[in-house]
Amino acid sequence: MTFSATAILILALVAAALVAVGVWAYSTANRLDRLHVRGDQARHALEYALARRAVVVRTVAVAVGGAGEASAEQAKQLVALADRAERADWADRETAENQLAAAVSSLDITGLPAQLVAELADAEARVLIARRFHNDAVRDTLALRTRRPVRLLHLGGTAPLPTYFEITERVTPAAGTGLEVDSVRTSARVVLLDESGRVLLMRGNDPMTPDVPFWFTVGGGVEPGETLRAAAVRELWEETGLALDSSALRGPIWRRVAVFPFNGELIRSEELFFVTRVASFDPAPTGLTVLERRSISGNKWCAPADIVSLDAAGEAVYPYELDRLLPEAVAAAAGDSHPEVRSIR
Repeated sequence: MTFSATAILILALVAAALVAVGVWAYSTANRLDRLHVRGDQARHALEYALARRAVVVRTVAVAVGGAGEASAEQAKQLVALADRAERADWADRETAENQLAAAVSSLDITGLPAQLVAELADAEARVLIARRFHNDAVRDTLALRTRRPVRLLHLGGTAPLPTYFEITERVTPAAGTGLEVDSVRTSARVVLLDESGRVLLMRGNDPMTPDVPFWFTVGGGVEPGETLRAAAVRELWEETGLALDSSALRGPIWRRVAVFPFNGELIRSEELFFVTRVASFDPAPTGLTVLERRSISGNKWCAPADIVSLDAAGEAVYPYELDRLLPEAVAAAAGDSHPEVRSIR
C-alpha cells in the first residue's frame, strides 16, 4: 500500500496540527495551574488581612469601652461584629465584613490614641490591598477559564471557579494624614534588580527645587481603571524601555505612605512595591511626560554600598534604608510565592 504525496502532506499537516493543539493545551493547563495557585495565595493573604483587622478592631473596642455607657455598648457591638466576621463562611464573609466596616466607620477616632488610629488605618489599608489582588487573580483566572476551547477540553480540571470578594472601599479619617493635601494617589513601584543584585534607581528633582536631587525606584501613579500590576508594567516600559510580563513581578512586598511637596503641590502617595530580576541593560525611556522629562535627570544600577554613598553625599534615596531592604527584595525575587506586604518608611 502506497500513499500519494498529497496524502502524506495531509497527514503531516494533521499531525502538526495535533502537536500544536497538544502544546497549546499543555501550556494553557500549566498557566491555569499557576493562576489557581496565585488565586489561592491571594485568598489566604486576604483572609489574613481580614483577621488582622478584626484583632485591631477588638483592641479599638477596649479603648472605646471605657468612655461611658453608650461607648460600652458600641464596644460590645464592635467585638460581636468582629467575632461574626471571623466565624462566617466564605459565602457570607462579604456581608459580615461590610457590617464590621460600617461599624468602624461610625467611630469617633478623635479620642483614640494616635498609635491605635495609625494601626487601624494600616489594617484597613492591608485589607484594601489584599482585596484588590484577590480580585485581580480572580479576574485573570476567569478570563482564561471561560474561553470556549478551555471549557471544551476541560483544561481547568475540577477546580471550582473562583469568585470576586466585594467589600466597600472607603477613605476614612483613620486613613488620613492630618494634613491638607492637594493630591492623593496610589503608586505602583518596581524594585528592578539585575543579575548582581543591584537595583535600578532613577535620579530626579522637584521642578521647584532643581538643585536638590534625589533617587527613587521605577514607578508612578496608577491610572483610573488600571490594576497595580498593569501600572507597574507600564511605568517600567515608559521609564526604562523594558517590556515585561506582569507574571514576572513578585509582590507587592512593601507598602509605603509618603507625604511630600512636588511641583508646588502637597501630595499623599500610597506606594506598593513589586520586585523582579532581569539581566542588566541600559535604560532608554520611551514615554515620559513633559513633567517627567523636567524632573528625571538620569539613572544608575546601585549596589547597597552605592546607596549608602548617595545618602552620604546628601542625595536622598527613597524608600529610606533601601540598602538594608535589598536582601529582602532579592529573596522575594528568587521565590515562587508572593510574600506578605509589610510597611516601610
